[in-house]
Order: sequence, then C-alpha cells, then structure tokens
Amino acid sequence: MEMLVASTVGVLTAGGIYLILRLRAFPVILGLSLLSYAVNVFLFSSGGLAVNLPPILDKYAPDQAYTDPLPQALVLTAIVISFGMTALLVMVALGAFLEADTDAVDMPVDTDDAPDTGPGDAPEMPAAAPATDPAPGAEGGRTR
Repeated sequence: MEMLVASTVGVLTAGGIYLILRLRAFPVILGLSLLSYAVNVFLFSSGGLAVNLPPILDKYAPDQAYTDPLPQALVLTAIVISFGMTALLVMVALGAFLEADTDAVDMPVDTDDAPDTGPGDAPEMPAAAPATDPAPGAEGGRTR
C-alpha cells in the first residue's frame, strides 16, 4: 500500500512539474493543481496508513488504535488554500487572455522594430514642438 501511495505522489509531482513548465496558462494552472494534490496525498500519508480506524480516542477503550487527526486537518486546510489559489489563478489567466487574446505566458520580443542599444542607452525620442501661448485677447487666447 505504501508503494502505491509513494508512486502516486511521484507521478502527480512529475505531471505537475511538467505542466508548470508549459508556455500556456491553462496547463500551468492544471500543473499547480496536480502539485497541490501530490502535497495533499503526501500530507495524508504522513500520518500513517490506517484503514477503518477512528480519528478520535475512546475513553472506554484505552487500548484501541486510532488514526492521527493532525494530517487530516492539514490536508483539509491545504485543500481550501489550493482551491482559493486555483480560483485566483483562473481569474488572472482569464483577464490576461481577454487582454492579449492568447494564453501564452511567455513575452515574445520583436527584434525587427527594436534598435540595438546598449545597457543604459535610451532610444532617441522625437523633439517636442515648442509650446506657444497666444497673446491675451487674440483669437483662442486667454482673457480674464
């Protein structure tokens, strides 16, 4: 049983890392979800794999075995946090998709239009036209 749980944690972690390294927003979100599932299974298995045992002590049966309730509480907390994180990431990815019309998470650089400047060199800006203030009383000028 422990080998099955360890393999499951390994497969979920590998799949999550693979999806996180993709260049699209949706696979990144799925990868983070798989990674959080792997952490949940790991936390749950850290309490020991006891089947059909209560998570509480019974005062009338002092010799009774029980399941450690702390990993269960940690997993419940991790599920709530991962749900909130996933909802936030979906909203951020949806906003980015609606803004850019693509779900790519990389930022392509257009090398055709960019001048080759060294660090600290700012591209030249066109000179601004001098501001003219018409004389008072003239057409379009200020009058008090």
